[in-house]
Amino acid sequence: MIMEGILNNWKGFLKEGFTEEGTPDLKYYAFDWDDNIVFMPTQIILVDTQGKQVGMSTHAFATERTKIGKEEFEYEGHVIKGFAENPFRNFRVEGDNQFIKDAPKASLGPSFKDFKKCVEGASIFAIITARGHNRDTLKEACKKYIMSGFGGINTEEVIKHIKSYNKLAGISNDSSAPELVDKYLKLCQFSPVSNPEIAGNDPAAAASPEELKASELTKFINHVNEQVKRINKNITKGQTREIGFSDDDPKNVDYILSHFALRDQQGRFRKGGKKIKVKFTGQQNNG
Repeated sequence: MIMEGILNNWKGFLKEGFTEEGTPDLKYYAFDWDDNIVFMPTQIILVDTQGKQVGMSTHAFATERTKIGKEEFEYEGHVIKGFAENPFRNFRVEGDNQFIKDAPKASLGPSFKDFKKCVEGASIFAIITARGHNRDTLKEACKKYIMSGFGGINTEEVIKHIKSYNKLAGISNDSSAPELVDKYLKLCQFSPVSNPEIAGNDPAAAASPEELKASELTKFINHVNEQVKRINKNITKGQTREIGFSDDDPKNVDYILSHFALRDQQGRFRKGGKKIKVKFTGQQNNG
């Protein structure tokens, strides 16, 4: 069950970028992709009791996934029996081209404003998604969003702050804007947890990605800590890093809270525990 504390913690959530003094504020962010940054048109393929294939949105899947294959239920005029063969075909490596086509057609999700602030501040981020595409496919979509100004992203602000970080790190800015964005995105982490590089041969990874998401968030935290050490000598002493994680799936959020001990033994939310802030962007289920 999603704790009320998460919802209360939305206020004053992380705003990445530079301080008024022109130094990095050491705030970083891990994003789920679907129904969080954006709403994609891609569908999971199920089968009904009549043997017909039925496409389900990722938004519906987040709330219905515990039922699929375990009990029959109604969905958009169909009685769903279970998964179709290769139900996540559009979310794996074989769906890379479709992902690149779908990304510009997506509508903005509840965390898009956070994503926009993050990239405009050139802050290091992670995409931790249940999808199984190639890492470079996710990176390409993010680059297209930045360079095209998708959703109002200010490309000039992105480039300006990339150059500011490079100056602190002693890195040359003698590159074109696309090249600077490429170098920036190489510092970010792209974690499609259903990809065999991460999930191995586990067929259940896309349906139950909580543990793998927690593992990838741990890797991101370690990566961020190394980057903070790298630039810390050039910024104001005493600053500490904060990391935000946002996801629309209640099971993922609940698992992250437990895994990183962000709740006490009574289940109460620990505000700002371990400098990790969690943002739940789905619908709270009180049932």
